[in-house]
Amino acid sequence: MTVPRQPSPPDLPGPPGPADGEARPEGRRHMIRRRWLTATIIVLLIGVPAGYLLISANQSRDSGRDKEKKYSATGLTAGWPSKVQRRLYDVPVPPYSAEVAYYETNNWRTSRLYVQFLTSNEGLEKFLKETGTSASKLKKDDITISKRDQNVVGWEFTGPGPWWGVTHDQDNPAPTQDIVVSRANPKHPMVYVVSATTP
Repeated sequence: MTVPRQPSPPDLPGPPGPADGEARPEGRRHMIRRRWLTATIIVLLIGVPAGYLLISANQSRDSGRDKEKKYSATGLTAGWPSKVQRRLYDVPVPPYSAEVAYYETNNWRTSRLYVQFLTSNEGLEKFLKETGTSASKLKKDDITISKRDQNVVGWEFTGPGPWWGVTHDQDNPAPTQDIVVSRANPKHPMVYVVSATTP
């Protein structure tokens, strides 16, 4: 019986080598460096925006707390009155207004909504028109909001001004608004409103 001849070492197939045009397998160092670079890019893409959002949220929260502190001493609440309150008291705060704050009082005889906001000249004209009056009816140095109402929310109309005011009287059950406008900043009037309604 003939034993088959074992192939000699030169006849054994070796590990496959790269064909022409193919890349060589990457080395361990190169692979580690590539993974490290990928991880760094991912951290930057996710971490930086997340960090920015966190800082922005903290600043916004701190700003809200500062406003609350500022207004809580006067009874005012920082923010916009609800849509129901704005409709009930006929106080259409213009869009994009700033420094908006409000306070509501109710008793068996009269309900009042106190509102303040900073707006543009166009916003003021729109507000006055929607309440049923106009900028032409504002009178210089006419502080139409009573001392009693000023004291309720800590408003003081003693600054440099100039101050303008108007009272918009309406028949019940429609509310009556006392409006005072500070034009210390000619482009951005500060508006103070007391709207009273009798049930």
